[in-house]
Amino acid sequence: MTEKTQNASKNVREKTSSLFCPADRKCGGCRYLKMPYEEQLKLKRERVAKLLKPYCKVSPVVGMEQPLHYRNKVHAVFDRTRDGRIISGIYQEGTHRVVPVDNCLIENEKADAIIRDIRGLLKSFKIRTYDEDTGYGLLRHVLVRVGHKTGQIMVVLVLGSPILPSKNNFVKALRKLHPEITTIIVNVNNRQTSMVLGDKENVIYGKGYIEDELCGCTFRISSRSFYQVNSVQTELLYRKAVELAGLAGKERVIDAYCGIGTIGIIAAPQAKEVISVELNKDAVRDAVRNAAQNGVRNISFYQNDAGNFLAGMAEDKEKADVVFMDPPRQGSSEEFMSSVVMLAPKKIVYISCGPESLARDLKYLTAHGYQAQGAWPYDMFPFTEEIETVCLLNRTR
Repeated sequence: MTEKTQNASKNVREKTSSLFCPADRKCGGCRYLKMPYEEQLKLKRERVAKLLKPYCKVSPVVGMEQPLHYRNKVHAVFDRTRDGRIISGIYQEGTHRVVPVDNCLIENEKADAIIRDIRGLLKSFKIRTYDEDTGYGLLRHVLVRVGHKTGQIMVVLVLGSPILPSKNNFVKALRKLHPEITTIIVNVNNRQTSMVLGDKENVIYGKGYIEDELCGCTFRISSRSFYQVNSVQTELLYRKAVELAGLAGKERVIDAYCGIGTIGIIAAPQAKEVISVELNKDAVRDAVRNAAQNGVRNISFYQNDAGNFLAGMAEDKEKADVVFMDPPRQGSSEEFMSSVVMLAPKKIVYISCGPESLARDLKYLTAHGYQAQGAWPYDMFPFTEEIETVCLLNRTR
């Protein structure tokens, strides 16, 4: 840990002793809320080091200087109490019971304020909250996304049906309270599902997306696009990932699970060619626009399952020098990793949000011609148990 981070963690430790969260131990989120920050980092490193011990050395965790209110994406579910009072917050872990949340210590403060004020507008606009059991009501969720550097704000109203009463007046009333909002979207989710967003959307104010800046590039973010929730740490993590790739301008690079194209676009100026693959069509659409907006011309995007796409490349005897892979928490499938092995890149840069699945995947990759050179954890989710890790693997045969 750097001296700067140590000093920051000391300041946070002093503040932590006075932190109070009414939802503590109810929502299941901040399990480390009462733990000094440097202890959190130590505990997380020990967890990663234990899991990755058979494969490589693990560096100290890169922590945050200011680890509060870092989440740029905030989701709230709405409900009514037995006496009819409207509440908003999150589901208690493992249930459909809503834990009321007004101010969350890890969520963006503007986003929390917007959600509180939407709750206050519901009564005057006669908008009923959705009941998960009966299917009656209108407002199911509110999603707020904030551009960390741009300050742009998206509000997504998730409704059980497509009609928002007095739509124009609602927009006017909300923007009077929060003129910083740059776009408002109605998303329709009329299915009995645990998924927050439905398939149909209608932009009722603004452009329907926001933009943010990361590693000197500008990225367009829509409601359904994946974008890391901690922008400060993401920038550090991605710079490390590109550094580990050791690009010299001659490499053919694959960005698997590319999302809106962040890693590939950031890496492209240092590579000869970048091939990016993503299954989510909305993310691919944003990725294409992001590349054009940033003037990146040596990158191409394909909407496909990453494993199937890489398998097809291997069958066609195509080659790649570097593969960036940033799979979901459950890690990669054996089919995907088998495709990577067939493609035989010189380097694999693996970005993981689940150390258990990373350890499992390293077991496969190190048994099929690769050696892990090291792992570098980043604290993307302070006060929670989660940890992000970037790992470098080199081909040995």
